[in-house]
Amino acid sequence: MFRRVKILLVLFAALSPLTACETTVPDRTFANLTYGNLPRIRLNAGAVKVVSKFRSPMKAPNVEFNFPTPPEKALKQWAGDRLKAVGRSGSARFTIIDARALETPLKMEKGLKRIFTYQQSHRYDVTVEAILEIFDDSGKRLGYATASARRSTTVSEDATLNKREMLWQDMTEKIMNDFNETFEKKIREHLKRWIK
Repeated sequence: MFRRVKILLVLFAALSPLTACETTVPDRTFANLTYGNLPRIRLNAGAVKVVSKFRSPMKAPNVEFNFPTPPEKALKQWAGDRLKAVGRSGSARFTIIDARALETPLKMEKGLKRIFTYQQSHRYDVTVEAILEIFDDSGKRLGYATASARRSTTVSEDATLNKREMLWQDMTEKIMNDFNETFEKKIREHLKRWIK
């Protein structure tokens, strides 16, 4: 009897660390970035095409593919929500030129300051750029407008993955707000002949 209890105690002790390590990580969900609440930019064109020339290398220093909402996806969403073809001929083409996010390790101080304080360990630089072109039915370009936006921020060395993802999502939202404001002004300035 004593031997059975001893075996059970040994098994319990061996399995306890396994069950203690088994913790469920909560799903990190982020609200979709949409722009349907903003008025449509009505273009005198028969269709609007959205294309991307941006190709992520999918390796460091690029990190845009780790963002909850990658800038490229946000740009496509913006074009789908804001640009509307209301004409009968010609076409409009929205082309994503850049949508990168770069991670740069920062030099951190050593010594006592390193021991007692958390330092900024990485900088993130996000760039978005796009062009909207108007073509006639023969494919001749009649006009265009282009805009870009940039944002940078740093993160503390103690930031968890969840904190980084929140920071990345916030960066995408803010840079898209900058882009939206700048690009709408450029469109209304350079493509006013094709706005209805």
